[in-house]
Amino acid sequence: MKRILVAILAVSLTAVLAAQKDTVTVQTNQAAISENSSGVIESTALKIYPVPVKENNFHVASDKEISSIRITNIIGQEIYRNKYSTPVLTTQVFLTNTRRGMYLVTVTLTDNTRIVRKIMIEAVQ
Repeated sequence: MKRILVAILAVSLTAVLAAQKDTVTVQTNQAAISENSSGVIESTALKIYPVPVKENNFHVASDKEISSIRITNIIGQEIYRNKYSTPVLTTQVFLTNTRRGMYLVTVTLTDNTRIVRKIMIEAVQ
């Protein structure tokens, strides 16, 4: 009975390992690492500060040009969008009437790379 269970476990483990993809995505607080269409691995440093956001404004800085910024709440409702006619490396985002909570900041670069970060907005006191 034990041999049958060990055999079934070995077959199951082999099937699970064979089904996994050999792709790796690495993301740190400071940089996003991605592979472009030609197979070259690139790194983009993106900083959002201050976090948590306390006065309904924050800065976004990147080492590559930013073409647009979009902010959504955690359920996907868009609360802010700005598309820059001239790409920028650093910008300040001003929000109005935002509630305390978690939000997603989607930064689109000029090479169409999208980087998504979470931010926490605290109530203004």
